[in-house]
Amino acid sequence: MEITKYPEHLAIIMDGNGRWAKKQGLLRALGHEKGAQSVRQVLEYCVEHHIPYLTLYAFSTENWNRPQDEVSTLMKLFLKYIKNERKNMMKNKIRFFVSGRKNNVPEKLQKEIEKLEEETKNNDKITLNIAFNYGSRAEIVDAVNRIIKDGKENITEEDFSKYLYNDFPDPDLLIRTSGEMRISNFLLWQIAYSELYITDTLWPDFDEKEIDKAIESYNQRDRRFGGVKNV
Repeated sequence: MEITKYPEHLAIIMDGNGRWAKKQGLLRALGHEKGAQSVRQVLEYCVEHHIPYLTLYAFSTENWNRPQDEVSTLMKLFLKYIKNERKNMMKNKIRFFVSGRKNNVPEKLQKEIEKLEEETKNNDKITLNIAFNYGSRAEIVDAVNRIIKDGKENITEEDFSKYLYNDFPDPDLLIRTSGEMRISNFLLWQIAYSELYITDTLWPDFDEKEIDKAIESYNQRDRRFGGVKNV
């Protein structure tokens, strides 16, 4: 099928690193490292096909409940990714942004996040939004608390959206790898009318061909946003 349209905002729940490693007889940490390679492939795809926003669910507020050694590995891997990808982001004019709560994130990692956000803030080809220490319920609660603090009343949906972690367009397409049929506390406000695509493919195996399959499915969707087509 020929792809004629690409989403403006692509969001992905990257799932299956641990299961991929288990299938290979490897440690879970190696699954996360392999998953980082898929991040690069997806980002390159978005740059090539002019998809201006990419949001990746990297670490949830609930992931702190995982074994401490795995949490430590994920923190180190994200720090490594930031340092390794800095030149590539500047070269390809990629804006780096992190959505999520700042508490609990190691200070060294937080400083590197802030540094890269500042360095890339004027890049305008694509925005890479990493949902890190992110939970949608937490985002909504944080937004409500900021609204209360500002003394706002009778706010609209548009007003509320401005109090979320970012002001990016809502995702057009949400992909979840590994076949799980749940949202996992991800972008609950923003995906009200997003198209969903679930694949059994584990995240480390999610390559350009798999993205094409998702985009092809997206091209077949009839997006009406609650309305009806003219007859």
